[in-house]
Amino acid sequence: MRTLNRQDYKTLVLAAFGGALEFYDFIIFVFFAVVIGQLFFPPDMPEWLRQVQAYGIFAAGYLARPLGGIVMAHFGDLLGRKRMFMLSILLMSLPTLAIGFLPTYASIGIGAPLLLLGLRVLQGAAIGGEVPGAWVFVSEHVPARHVGFACGTLTAGLTGGILLGSLVAMSINKIYSPAEVLAEGWRVPFIIGGIFGLVSVWLRQWLHETPVFKELQAKQELANELPLRKVVRDHRPAVILTMLMTWLLSAAIIVMILMTPTLVQKLYAIPAATALLANSIATVFLSIGCILFGAAADRFGAGKVLAAGCVMLGISSALFYQQMAVAPESINALYALCGFFVGVIGIVPSMAVKAFPAAVRFSGLSFSYNVAYAVFGGLTPVMVSLLLPLDKLAPAHYVEALSVLGIAIGLYSWRSNQSQTG
Repeated sequence: MRTLNRQDYKTLVLAAFGGALEFYDFIIFVFFAVVIGQLFFPPDMPEWLRQVQAYGIFAAGYLARPLGGIVMAHFGDLLGRKRMFMLSILLMSLPTLAIGFLPTYASIGIGAPLLLLGLRVLQGAAIGGEVPGAWVFVSEHVPARHVGFACGTLTAGLTGGILLGSLVAMSINKIYSPAEVLAEGWRVPFIIGGIFGLVSVWLRQWLHETPVFKELQAKQELANELPLRKVVRDHRPAVILTMLMTWLLSAAIIVMILMTPTLVQKLYAIPAATALLANSIATVFLSIGCILFGAAADRFGAGKVLAAGCVMLGISSALFYQQMAVAPESINALYALCGFFVGVIGIVPSMAVKAFPAAVRFSGLSFSYNVAYAVFGGLTPVMVSLLLPLDKLAPAHYVEALSVLGIAIGLYSWRSNQSQTG
């Protein structure tokens, strides 16, 4: 049985590197949302409304994900994985670079936020194709018994993009004064992201089409009808399973990684610098966790490892929020522990990839993941925010509830595999 070779590792490195840069391009917007709100909307508009508008443009990227992902997946199933893999990063890099050179409201008036919205929609379409496309691409390159490790490594690259965005934002705010950031400094991270993205497009030309797709072409077994129609008609259990796993993934990332730094500042009066440093540490451990959980899934079975990991995710998230009230000085260690167990999400893509047959794999995964992420990713912050006045530990309880869902999915998958092999 074939093991991972040099070409496999090269594919994984290039895919993870490109994924990190593309996710950086998508997420960097949120780190400069306050500045963007000041520059791209009328100065006489109330501050709160400018921020709502800025975050609304950020959210538009999420709403564009399903459409972009479905369209790119359609052609990925019919024309090839590599073409869409390169197109997604090009479609992300060019708008990111363009944002860095956009005229502001002071220059062109209402045209400024409209142009920004259009570019943000393109970014959303790109990330909708990139994430499921990357998982399919790496899973079809490596031996079947290493799919968990491959998808976990790729997911670690994506989460690394969040860390990269955070570090760049902190650097910009240290190098430039607030006035300089407002003047031109905010453009730098977008220009850097666009340039590095274009470098990634060039690097991806050295990747090869997946052996699985080549075999489908050779045997003329590509989907003979609209791939998405076949997915919805013939693979509904796989769609539902992937959507539920995406809910778990989105809850873990959005609550514990993206929302928690702000929440601990508000709930426990932890200084912003302390919260952001702890968040960076947690994101490093998240990336490590993705790789290790993915590798463990290959060795011990994805269902069993998912269930065990979700038990620890629920426990560690509850421990983190409970201890912040009494021992905030332990934030770094507790957040690192929690971040590591958030890494259990590294198992999700390998399970989702295996749930669909190769001929419609890209479309099935992209449709299920992007639609579920748009719905649950959008609802999660709202639900947690509404619950907070009633329950100070609402973020932890929300993650605990989704951890129970993850345990149920893991046990279901484990028993299904046992019955098939038995």
